[in-house]
Amino acid sequence: MKFPGRRQHKHYFPVDNKNPLTNQINRSSRLLRNYIVGIDQVLVDIEAKIDQAFLDEFDLQRGMSQVISDEVTEKLYQRLKDENLIDYEFAGGTIGNTMHNYSVLADDRSVLLGVMSKNIHVGDYAYRFISNTSSRVDLNYLQPVDGPIGRCFTLIDDSGERTFGINAGLINRLHPDSIDESLIAQASALVISSYLMRTEPGDTMTEAAIKAVKCANAAGVPVVLTLGTKHLIEKEPEFWRQFVKEHVNILTMNEEEALAITDYSDPLQAADKCLDWVDMVICTAGAEGLYMAGYVDEQYKRETEYALLPGFIADFNQYEYSRPMLLKDCEQPLRIYTHIAPYMGGPDSIKNTNGAGDAALAAVLHDLSANVYHKRNVGKSSKHVQPALSYSSLSQMSKYANRASYEVLVQHSPRLSRGLPEREDSLEQAYWAI
Repeated sequence: MKFPGRRQHKHYFPVDNKNPLTNQINRSSRLLRNYIVGIDQVLVDIEAKIDQAFLDEFDLQRGMSQVISDEVTEKLYQRLKDENLIDYEFAGGTIGNTMHNYSVLADDRSVLLGVMSKNIHVGDYAYRFISNTSSRVDLNYLQPVDGPIGRCFTLIDDSGERTFGINAGLINRLHPDSIDESLIAQASALVISSYLMRTEPGDTMTEAAIKAVKCANAAGVPVVLTLGTKHLIEKEPEFWRQFVKEHVNILTMNEEEALAITDYSDPLQAADKCLDWVDMVICTAGAEGLYMAGYVDEQYKRETEYALLPGFIADFNQYEYSRPMLLKDCEQPLRIYTHIAPYMGGPDSIKNTNGAGDAALAAVLHDLSANVYHKRNVGKSSKHVQPALSYSSLSQMSKYANRASYEVLVQHSPRLSRGLPEREDSLEQAYWAI
Protein backbone atom coordinates (compact mmCIF):
# COMPACT_ATOMS: atom_id res chain seq x y z
CA MET A 1 0.00 0.00 0.00
CA LYS A 2 1.24 3.47 -0.84
CA PHE A 3 1.63 6.03 1.91
CA PRO A 4 -1.51 8.23 1.97
CA GLY A 5 -0.76 11.69 0.63
CA ARG A 6 2.52 13.41 -0.12
CA ARG A 7 4.25 14.58 3.05
CA GLN A 8 7.04 14.08 5.51
CA HIS A 9 6.37 11.47 8.19
CA LYS A 10 8.29 10.18 11.17
CA HIS A 11 6.61 6.79 11.57
CA TYR A 12 7.82 3.85 9.50
CA PHE A 13 5.19 3.01 6.93
CA PRO A 14 5.44 -0.67 5.94
CA VAL A 15 5.65 -0.53 2.17
CA ASP A 16 7.95 -2.75 0.13
CA ASN A 17 11.15 -0.86 0.92
CA LYS A 18 14.10 -1.15 3.27
CA ASN A 19 13.57 -1.97 6.92
CA PRO A 20 14.62 1.15 8.89
CA LEU A 21 16.41 -1.01 11.48
CA THR A 22 18.52 -3.14 9.18
CA ASN A 23 18.59 -0.93 6.06
CA GLN A 24 17.88 -4.14 4.16
CA ILE A 25 14.89 -5.26 2.12
CA ASN A 26 13.30 -7.96 4.25
CA ARG A 27 12.07 -10.54 1.77
CA SER A 28 11.40 -13.25 4.35
CA SER A 29 8.50 -11.54 6.10
CA ARG A 30 5.13 -11.25 4.40
CA LEU A 31 3.14 -8.06 4.92
CA LEU A 32 -0.41 -8.50 6.16
CA ARG A 33 -2.73 -6.99 3.57
CA ASN A 34 -6.18 -5.50 4.00
CA TYR A 35 -8.96 -4.26 1.74
CA ILE A 36 -12.19 -2.30 1.67
CA VAL A 37 -15.54 -3.45 0.26
CA GLY A 38 -18.10 -1.41 -1.63
CA ILE A 39 -21.59 -2.26 -2.86
CA ASP A 40 -22.86 -0.49 -5.95
CA GLN A 41 -25.39 -0.42 -8.73
CA VAL A 42 -22.95 -1.23 -11.52
CA LEU A 43 -23.50 1.14 -14.43
CA VAL A 44 -21.89 3.11 -17.26
CA ASP A 45 -21.96 6.92 -17.39
CA ILE A 46 -22.78 8.47 -20.77
CA GLU A 47 -22.20 12.22 -21.03
CA ALA A 48 -23.71 14.34 -23.80
CA LYS A 49 -24.45 18.00 -24.63
CA ILE A 50 -28.12 18.72 -25.31
CA ASP A 51 -30.69 21.54 -25.27
CA GLN A 52 -34.03 22.06 -23.53
CA ALA A 53 -35.96 20.77 -26.54
CA PHE A 54 -34.13 17.45 -26.21
CA LEU A 55 -35.13 17.16 -22.54
CA ASP A 56 -38.74 18.01 -23.38
CA GLU A 57 -38.81 15.39 -26.13
CA PHE A 58 -37.90 12.64 -23.68
CA ASP A 59 -39.93 14.12 -20.81
CA LEU A 60 -36.88 14.69 -18.58
CA GLN A 61 -36.96 17.26 -15.77
CA ARG A 62 -34.03 19.64 -16.00
CA GLY A 63 -31.52 19.34 -13.16
CA MET A 64 -33.14 16.22 -11.70
CA SER A 65 -32.04 12.61 -11.36
CA GLN A 66 -34.77 10.36 -12.72
CA VAL A 67 -35.29 6.71 -13.68
CA ILE A 68 -36.10 6.02 -17.34
CA SER A 69 -37.55 2.89 -18.95
CA ASP A 70 -35.72 0.42 -21.20
CA GLU A 71 -37.66 1.69 -24.21
CA VAL A 72 -36.79 5.35 -23.55
CA THR A 73 -33.16 4.36 -22.87
CA GLU A 74 -32.73 2.68 -26.25
CA LYS A 75 -34.36 5.59 -28.12
CA LEU A 76 -32.36 8.15 -26.14
CA TYR A 77 -29.06 6.36 -26.70
CA GLN A 78 -29.73 5.88 -30.41
CA ARG A 79 -30.66 9.54 -30.82
CA LEU A 80 -27.45 10.64 -29.10
CA LYS A 81 -25.45 8.28 -31.32
CA ASP A 82 -27.17 9.35 -34.55
CA GLU A 83 -26.60 13.06 -33.86
CA ASN A 84 -23.06 12.52 -32.54
CA LEU A 85 -23.91 14.21 -29.24
CA ILE A 86 -22.03 11.85 -26.91
CA ASP A 87 -18.83 13.31 -25.51
CA TYR A 88 -17.75 10.48 -23.22
CA GLU A 89 -18.71 7.01 -22.01
CA PHE A 90 -17.16 5.91 -18.72
CA ALA A 91 -17.50 3.21 -16.10
CA GLY A 92 -19.57 4.83 -13.35
CA GLY A 93 -21.54 4.41 -10.15
CA THR A 94 -20.64 6.43 -7.07
CA ILE A 95 -19.25 3.44 -5.16
CA GLY A 96 -17.68 1.95 -8.27
CA ASN A 97 -15.89 5.27 -8.78
CA THR A 98 -14.81 5.30 -5.14
CA MET A 99 -13.42 1.74 -5.23
CA HIS A 100 -11.52 2.49 -8.45
CA ASN A 101 -10.10 5.74 -7.06
CA TYR A 102 -9.14 4.06 -3.79
CA SER A 103 -7.22 1.34 -5.63
CA VAL A 104 -5.47 3.93 -7.81
CA LEU A 105 -4.45 6.05 -4.82
CA ALA A 106 -3.48 3.17 -2.53
CA ASP A 107 -2.21 0.87 -5.28
CA ASP A 108 -3.98 -1.86 -3.36
CA ARG A 109 -7.00 -4.12 -3.35
CA SER A 110 -10.62 -3.13 -3.04
CA VAL A 111 -13.64 -5.38 -3.60
CA LEU A 112 -16.76 -4.35 -5.51
CA LEU A 113 -20.07 -6.13 -4.93
CA GLY A 114 -22.95 -5.83 -7.37
CA VAL A 115 -24.12 -7.52 -10.55
CA MET A 116 -22.49 -8.00 -13.93
CA SER A 117 -23.87 -9.20 -17.26
CA LYS A 118 -23.24 -12.90 -17.74
CA ASN A 119 -22.57 -12.49 -21.46
CA ILE A 120 -20.13 -9.69 -22.26
CA HIS A 121 -19.32 -8.53 -25.78
CA VAL A 122 -16.58 -6.21 -26.93
CA GLY A 123 -17.88 -2.63 -26.93
CA ASP A 124 -21.05 -3.21 -24.91
CA TYR A 125 -21.86 -1.52 -21.59
CA ALA A 126 -20.47 -4.31 -19.40
CA TYR A 127 -17.26 -4.39 -21.44
CA ARG A 128 -16.83 -0.63 -21.01
CA PHE A 129 -17.27 -0.93 -17.25
CA ILE A 130 -14.69 -3.68 -16.81
CA SER A 131 -12.13 -2.19 -19.19
CA ASN A 132 -12.29 1.18 -17.41
CA THR A 133 -11.92 -0.18 -13.87
CA SER A 134 -8.56 -0.53 -12.12
CA SER A 135 -7.16 -4.05 -12.13
CA ARG A 136 -6.67 -3.60 -8.38
CA VAL A 137 -10.46 -3.63 -7.93
CA ASP A 138 -11.50 -7.22 -7.27
CA LEU A 139 -14.55 -7.96 -9.46
CA ASN A 140 -14.61 -11.68 -8.71
CA TYR A 141 -17.48 -11.30 -6.24
CA LEU A 142 -19.87 -9.68 -8.74
CA GLN A 143 -23.08 -11.65 -9.18
CA PRO A 144 -23.69 -12.68 -12.83
CA VAL A 145 -27.09 -11.75 -14.29
CA ASP A 146 -28.75 -12.55 -17.60
CA GLY A 147 -29.28 -9.02 -18.88
CA PRO A 148 -27.83 -5.48 -19.02
CA ILE A 149 -26.14 -3.49 -16.30
CA GLY A 150 -27.24 0.08 -15.66
CA ARG A 151 -26.79 3.17 -17.80
CA CYS A 152 -26.68 6.72 -16.48
CA PHE A 153 -27.06 9.57 -18.97
CA THR A 154 -25.56 12.87 -17.88
CA LEU A 155 -27.18 15.45 -20.14
CA ILE A 156 -25.60 18.91 -20.02
CA ASP A 157 -27.39 21.97 -21.40
CA ASP A 158 -25.90 25.29 -22.52
CA SER A 159 -25.95 26.71 -18.97
CA GLY A 160 -23.97 23.76 -17.61
CA GLU A 161 -26.95 22.33 -15.72
CA ARG A 162 -26.83 18.56 -15.49
CA THR A 163 -29.86 16.32 -15.92
CA PHE A 164 -29.54 12.64 -15.11
CA GLY A 165 -31.49 9.83 -16.73
CA ILE A 166 -30.89 6.44 -15.13
CA ASN A 167 -31.89 3.11 -16.59
CA ALA A 168 -31.50 0.44 -13.95
CA GLY A 169 -31.22 -2.61 -16.17
CA LEU A 170 -30.62 -5.41 -13.64
CA ILE A 171 -28.40 -3.43 -11.28
CA ASN A 172 -30.78 -3.89 -8.35
CA ARG A 173 -30.88 -7.69 -8.58
CA LEU A 174 -27.96 -8.32 -6.23
CA HIS A 175 -29.24 -11.10 -3.98
CA PRO A 176 -28.55 -11.37 -0.24
CA ASP A 177 -27.09 -14.85 -0.85
CA SER A 178 -24.34 -13.17 -2.90
CA ILE A 179 -23.10 -11.30 0.17
CA ASP A 180 -20.08 -13.15 1.57
CA GLU A 181 -20.25 -12.47 5.31
CA SER A 182 -16.63 -13.45 5.94
CA LEU A 183 -15.51 -11.02 3.24
CA ILE A 184 -17.38 -8.18 4.94
CA ALA A 185 -16.27 -9.14 8.45
CA GLN A 186 -12.57 -9.00 7.54
CA ALA A 187 -12.72 -5.72 5.59
CA SER A 188 -11.30 -2.39 6.79
CA ALA A 189 -14.52 -0.60 5.77
CA LEU A 190 -17.84 -1.19 4.03
CA VAL A 191 -18.94 1.58 1.64
CA ILE A 192 -22.53 2.02 0.45
CA SER A 193 -24.72 4.78 -1.00
CA SER A 194 -28.30 5.89 -0.48
CA TYR A 195 -29.06 4.80 -4.06
CA LEU A 196 -29.08 1.20 -2.86
CA MET A 197 -32.37 1.95 -1.10
CA ARG A 198 -34.05 3.29 -4.28
CA THR A 199 -35.44 0.06 -5.69
CA GLU A 200 -38.62 -1.29 -7.27
CA PRO A 201 -40.81 -4.24 -6.21
CA GLY A 202 -39.01 -7.47 -7.01
CA ASP A 203 -35.54 -5.97 -6.61
CA THR A 204 -33.28 -7.48 -3.96
CA MET A 205 -30.49 -4.88 -3.75
CA THR A 206 -31.82 -3.23 -0.59
CA GLU A 207 -32.03 -6.57 1.23
CA ALA A 208 -28.48 -7.42 0.17
CA ALA A 209 -27.17 -4.03 1.31
CA ILE A 210 -28.90 -4.28 4.68
CA LYS A 211 -27.45 -7.77 5.19
CA ALA A 212 -23.95 -6.47 4.47
CA VAL A 213 -24.41 -3.47 6.78
CA LYS A 214 -25.61 -5.61 9.67
CA CYS A 215 -22.71 -8.00 9.13
CA ALA A 216 -20.26 -5.06 9.24
CA ASN A 217 -21.93 -3.66 12.36
CA ALA A 218 -21.64 -7.02 14.11
CA ALA A 219 -17.96 -7.39 13.15
CA GLY A 220 -17.03 -3.84 14.15
CA VAL A 221 -16.21 -2.86 10.55
CA PRO A 222 -16.79 0.88 9.91
CA VAL A 223 -19.76 1.54 7.63
CA VAL A 224 -19.41 4.48 5.26
CA LEU A 225 -22.54 5.98 3.67
CA THR A 226 -22.53 8.53 0.86
CA LEU A 227 -25.76 10.46 0.39
CA GLY A 228 -26.14 10.23 -3.37
CA THR A 229 -28.73 12.91 -4.09
CA LYS A 230 -30.73 15.43 -2.08
CA HIS A 231 -33.95 14.41 -3.87
CA LEU A 232 -33.77 10.91 -2.39
CA ILE A 233 -32.95 12.14 1.12
CA GLU A 234 -35.60 14.86 1.32
CA LYS A 235 -38.35 12.34 0.55
CA GLU A 236 -37.72 10.49 3.84
CA PRO A 237 -35.34 12.53 5.99
CA GLU A 238 -36.42 10.87 9.23
CA PHE A 239 -35.75 7.41 7.81
CA TRP A 240 -32.22 8.44 6.85
CA ARG A 241 -31.53 10.06 10.22
CA GLN A 242 -32.54 6.87 11.98
CA PHE A 243 -30.62 4.69 9.53
CA VAL A 244 -27.32 6.54 9.94
CA LYS A 245 -27.75 6.65 13.71
CA GLU A 246 -28.20 2.88 13.90
CA HIS A 247 -25.80 1.64 11.24
CA VAL A 248 -23.34 4.26 9.92
CA ASN A 249 -19.93 5.38 11.25
CA ILE A 250 -18.84 7.80 8.51
CA LEU A 251 -21.23 10.01 6.56
CA THR A 252 -20.23 11.82 3.37
CA MET A 253 -22.38 14.39 1.57
CA ASN A 254 -22.48 17.73 -0.22
CA GLU A 255 -24.10 20.87 1.15
CA GLU A 256 -27.47 20.15 -0.54
CA GLU A 257 -27.66 16.64 0.87
CA ALA A 258 -26.57 18.02 4.25
CA LEU A 259 -29.52 20.43 4.16
CA ALA A 260 -31.90 17.61 3.26
CA ILE A 261 -30.91 15.41 6.21
CA THR A 262 -30.29 18.08 8.88
CA ASP A 263 -32.40 21.10 7.80
CA TYR A 264 -29.27 23.26 8.19
CA SER A 265 -27.90 25.17 5.18
CA ASP A 266 -24.57 25.98 6.87
CA PRO A 267 -22.20 23.05 6.09
CA LEU A 268 -20.38 23.32 9.43
CA GLN A 269 -23.63 23.39 11.39
CA ALA A 270 -24.92 20.44 9.37
CA ALA A 271 -21.71 18.47 9.99
CA ASP A 272 -21.96 19.21 13.70
CA LYS A 273 -25.57 17.98 13.74
CA CYS A 274 -24.56 14.75 11.98
CA LEU A 275 -22.11 14.02 14.81
CA ASP A 276 -25.22 13.33 16.90
CA TRP A 277 -25.60 10.21 14.76
CA VAL A 278 -22.17 9.20 13.37
CA ASP A 279 -18.47 9.19 14.28
CA MET A 280 -17.11 11.20 11.36
CA VAL A 281 -18.54 13.52 8.68
CA ILE A 282 -17.24 14.68 5.30
CA CYS A 283 -19.14 17.55 3.69
CA THR A 284 -18.13 19.08 0.37
CA ALA A 285 -19.44 22.60 -0.15
CA GLY A 286 -18.62 23.52 -3.73
CA ALA A 287 -16.61 26.73 -4.09
CA GLU A 288 -16.51 27.04 -0.30
CA GLY A 289 -14.33 23.96 0.01
CA LEU A 290 -14.57 20.92 2.24
CA TYR A 291 -15.52 20.44 5.89
CA MET A 292 -14.78 17.43 8.07
CA ALA A 293 -15.91 16.69 11.62
CA GLY A 294 -15.28 13.92 14.10
CA TYR A 295 -14.45 12.94 17.67
CA VAL A 296 -11.23 12.62 19.66
CA ASP A 297 -10.61 11.69 23.27
CA GLU A 298 -9.59 14.69 25.37
CA GLN A 299 -6.19 13.14 26.15
CA TYR A 300 -5.28 12.83 22.47
CA LYS A 301 -6.35 16.26 21.22
CA ARG A 302 -3.79 18.29 19.27
CA GLU A 303 -4.04 22.02 18.66
CA THR A 304 -3.70 23.43 15.18
CA GLU A 305 -0.83 25.65 14.09
CA TYR A 306 -3.07 27.46 11.63
CA ALA A 307 -5.13 30.57 12.34
CA LEU A 308 -8.34 29.84 14.20
CA LEU A 309 -11.41 30.16 12.00
CA PRO A 310 -14.78 31.81 12.74
CA GLY A 311 -18.06 30.11 11.97
CA PHE A 312 -21.16 28.59 13.49
CA ILE A 313 -18.73 27.22 16.11
CA ALA A 314 -16.15 29.78 17.22
CA ASP A 315 -12.54 28.72 16.54
CA PHE A 316 -13.94 25.46 15.22
CA ASN A 317 -10.62 24.23 13.79
CA GLN A 318 -8.73 24.52 17.09
CA TYR A 319 -8.07 20.77 17.36
CA GLU A 320 -7.93 19.87 13.66
CA TYR A 321 -4.46 18.31 14.13
CA SER A 322 -6.13 15.51 16.13
CA ARG A 323 -6.63 12.05 14.69
CA PRO A 324 -10.36 11.17 14.74
CA MET A 325 -11.67 8.25 16.80
CA LEU A 326 -14.87 6.26 17.08
CA LEU A 327 -17.10 7.81 19.73
CA LYS A 328 -17.26 4.51 21.62
CA ASP A 329 -13.46 4.58 22.03
CA CYS A 330 -13.47 8.04 23.66
CA GLU A 331 -13.57 8.32 27.46
CA GLN A 332 -13.97 12.11 27.28
CA PRO A 333 -15.16 12.79 23.73
CA LEU A 334 -14.35 16.13 22.13
CA ARG A 335 -15.80 17.22 18.81
CA ILE A 336 -13.20 18.31 16.25
CA TYR A 337 -13.61 20.09 12.92
CA THR A 338 -11.57 21.25 9.97
CA HIS A 339 -12.12 23.22 6.79
CA ILE A 340 -10.05 23.57 3.66
CA ALA A 341 -10.61 25.89 0.70
CA PRO A 342 -10.50 24.43 -2.83
CA TYR A 343 -7.01 23.28 -3.81
CA MET A 344 -5.11 26.07 -5.59
CA GLY A 345 -8.30 28.15 -5.39
CA GLY A 346 -10.02 25.61 -7.61
CA PRO A 347 -9.24 24.86 -11.26
CA ASP A 348 -9.37 27.65 -13.85
CA SER A 349 -11.65 25.48 -15.93
CA ILE A 350 -13.81 22.74 -14.40
CA LYS A 351 -14.10 19.93 -16.92
CA ASN A 352 -16.43 17.78 -14.85
CA THR A 353 -17.96 17.77 -11.37
CA ASN A 354 -19.11 14.14 -11.55
CA GLY A 355 -16.95 12.02 -9.28
CA ALA A 356 -15.14 14.81 -7.40
CA GLY A 357 -16.82 13.80 -4.14
CA ASP A 358 -16.06 10.14 -4.87
CA ALA A 359 -12.36 11.00 -5.23
CA ALA A 360 -12.41 12.90 -1.93
CA LEU A 361 -14.02 9.93 -0.17
CA ALA A 362 -11.49 7.55 -1.75
CA ALA A 363 -8.64 9.59 -0.27
CA VAL A 364 -10.20 9.44 3.20
CA LEU A 365 -10.77 5.70 2.84
CA HIS A 366 -7.13 5.28 1.84
CA ASP A 367 -6.06 6.99 5.05
CA LEU A 368 -8.40 4.84 7.18
CA SER A 369 -7.23 1.66 5.46
CA ALA A 370 -3.58 2.72 5.81
CA ASN A 371 -4.12 2.95 9.56
CA VAL A 372 -5.34 -0.67 9.65
CA TYR A 373 -2.46 -1.75 7.39
CA HIS A 374 0.13 0.00 9.56
CA LYS A 375 -1.34 -1.44 12.76
CA ARG A 376 -1.30 -4.98 11.40
CA ASN A 377 2.32 -4.73 10.32
CA VAL A 378 3.85 -2.36 12.90
CA GLY A 379 1.43 -2.92 15.76
CA LYS A 380 3.85 -1.78 18.47
CA SER A 381 4.41 1.62 16.90
CA SER A 382 3.62 4.58 19.15
CA LYS A 383 1.20 5.53 16.39
CA HIS A 384 -1.27 3.01 17.79
CA VAL A 385 -1.26 3.94 21.46
CA GLN A 386 -4.25 6.03 20.47
CA PRO A 387 -7.11 3.85 19.15
CA ALA A 388 -7.57 6.19 16.18
CA LEU A 389 -9.86 5.68 13.23
CA SER A 390 -7.35 7.14 10.76
CA TYR A 391 -3.62 7.23 10.13
CA SER A 392 -3.55 11.02 9.78
CA SER A 393 -5.09 14.04 11.45
CA LEU A 394 -8.42 15.48 10.40
CA SER A 395 -6.56 18.41 8.85
CA GLN A 396 -4.21 16.19 6.87
CA MET A 397 -7.02 14.03 5.52
CA SER A 398 -8.87 17.11 4.32
CA LYS A 399 -5.77 18.14 2.34
CA TYR A 400 -5.52 14.72 0.76
CA ALA A 401 -9.23 14.61 -0.08
CA ASN A 402 -9.07 18.14 -1.48
CA ARG A 403 -6.09 17.28 -3.69
CA ALA A 404 -7.66 14.08 -5.02
CA SER A 405 -10.97 15.77 -5.92
CA TYR A 406 -9.05 18.47 -7.82
CA GLU A 407 -7.63 15.81 -10.14
CA VAL A 408 -11.17 14.82 -11.15
CA LEU A 409 -12.35 18.41 -11.61
CA VAL A 410 -9.68 19.11 -14.24
CA GLN A 411 -10.44 16.04 -16.35
CA HIS A 412 -13.51 14.70 -18.12
CA SER A 413 -13.57 11.23 -16.56
CA PRO A 414 -15.28 10.85 -13.14
CA ARG A 415 -12.48 8.45 -12.19
CA LEU A 416 -8.81 9.04 -11.50
CA SER A 417 -6.61 7.82 -14.33
CA ARG A 418 -3.47 7.87 -12.14
CA GLY A 419 -2.37 8.51 -8.59
CA LEU A 420 -1.28 11.91 -7.34
CA PRO A 421 1.97 13.21 -8.82
CA GLU A 422 5.10 12.23 -6.92
CA ARG A 423 6.29 15.83 -7.00
CA GLU A 424 4.03 18.88 -6.75
CA ASP A 425 5.43 21.44 -9.17
CA SER A 426 2.96 24.14 -8.16
CA LEU A 427 3.18 23.84 -4.38
CA GLU A 428 5.69 24.18 -1.64
CA GLN A 429 6.31 21.06 0.43
CA ALA A 430 4.63 22.92 3.28
CA TYR A 431 1.21 21.96 1.88
CA TRP A 432 1.80 18.35 2.90
CA ALA A 433 3.87 19.02 6.03
CA ILE A 434 2.73 18.04 9.57
